Amino acid sequence: MAKYDPKSSDPSEFINNEEILETIEYGRANAHNKPLIIEILEKAKKAKGLSHREAFVLLSCDEDDLNQEILKTAKELKLKFYANRIVLFAPLYLSNYCVNGCTYCPYHGQNKHIPRKKLSQEEIREQVIALQDMGHKRLALETGEDPINNPIEYILESIDTIYNIHHKNGSIRRVNVNIAATTVENYKKLHDAEIGTYILFQETYNKEKYENLHAYGPKSNYDYHTTAHDRAMEGGIDDLGLGVLYGLDSYEYEFIGQLMHAEHLEAKYNVGPHTISVPRIQPADDIDPNEFDNSLSDEMFEKLVACIRIAAPYTGMIVSTRESEKVRGRLLELGISQISGGSKTAVGGYTENVTRGSDQFELSDNRTLDEVVDWLIEKNHIPSFCTACYRKGRTGEVFMGMVKSQGIGNICHPNALTTLEEYALDYASPKTKADIEKLINKEINNIPNKEVQEQTRKNLIAVTNGQRDLYI
Repeated sequence: MAKYDPKSSDPSEFINNEEILETIEYGRANAHNKPLIIEILEKAKKAKGLSHREAFVLLSCDEDDLNQEILKTAKELKLKFYANRIVLFAPLYLSNYCVNGCTYCPYHGQNKHIPRKKLSQEEIREQVIALQDMGHKRLALETGEDPINNPIEYILESIDTIYNIHHKNGSIRRVNVNIAATTVENYKKLHDAEIGTYILFQETYNKEKYENLHAYGPKSNYDYHTTAHDRAMEGGIDDLGLGVLYGLDSYEYEFIGQLMHAEHLEAKYNVGPHTISVPRIQPADDIDPNEFDNSLSDEMFEKLVACIRIAAPYTGMIVSTRESEKVRGRLLELGISQISGGSKTAVGGYTENVTRGSDQFELSDNRTLDEVVDWLIEKNHIPSFCTACYRKGRTGEVFMGMVKSQGIGNICHPNALTTLEEYALDYASPKTKADIEKLINKEINNIPNKEVQEQTRKNLIAVTNGQRDLYI
């Protein structure tokens, strides 16, 4: 029987089934253990993170007063490390050709209903111009897994195309990539193509459930999929994104597995994940979420996000337009630091030539990017289009070191304001523009370092005078 070892290269050891089951039993047994829960909360407030077992005790807590303290602690930690900044991005679906058999995704190879589409480079250009005209600076590329239709060469060519499109004042400054598990050599190619974060969702950490949900195709290999982030590290990519699809298995199992994966990266490479995503399964072409009996209530979902924030206080957290405006608004307070806006999940979805019926999942938040930006401002958040850290080499261990020392306030805060001013001048509606100017006038005074504050004022004036892409 495999033993739990976060430094191991064997997924049966760093995502250890017995350890997960024992942790579930331990957490449930201590759901009313107030002294233990208080002790863990006191440790959490020191902002050094928690083990997966400690975090699960908090998730299992069934004491109302302590549950409120858990949410309060998550809010405090979110503000401590990420303040009120929210990074914005959009997904760009390049192709829905796929040879895998994922039963929860409409792209699966046996789906004969969904129209298949792969964007040409000219069509990618049209999509990117549409995204630039909204104001986006950061994209997440998405494709199905198909070695014939979506080879690594197609991905690399698409990245190059995207980076070289400059329409009016628009430019995509960071391309994150969410593609199937691949080889070290291919990760090296992605690194050389200057991607931002490599994102791969585990879907479920329960190996037996995983194999049942992935009956065929390359993705059916649990071990190969689960060690993809290790190969990405070997390939030089040190900004990595984790995620599971909540609803496929019990949220308890997935919560623990996700934190164990983060612990593995920290233990083996001295840097945890750059982001953790928390999608919940949604309806799609031939997918009914009700067929999966592991649904997660909004209330428990909020607590789960709070507990991830407490356990991994330095890590960015993402919630997409799978969730409603109401749910997203609540999650922003509890730990989320990145959201998508104005998103489309169909191939070619940002132009009128969209292939109807090719959506990967239904959206719960259909607002425009401008509406999302103004909504964030109304909720006292700073919408950020900043991509400076990647381009200045502040990635991986360097970036996490800055976060842990609470040093990003003198970098991310001013850059958020500068990119927001760009958005105000180039893309915002009159109301949003007015709200942005009020926000900037207030928030510029919250930059800790006075010299940086003064440089930011100069950058803002330069942006007003026509310069773009200025950053600390």
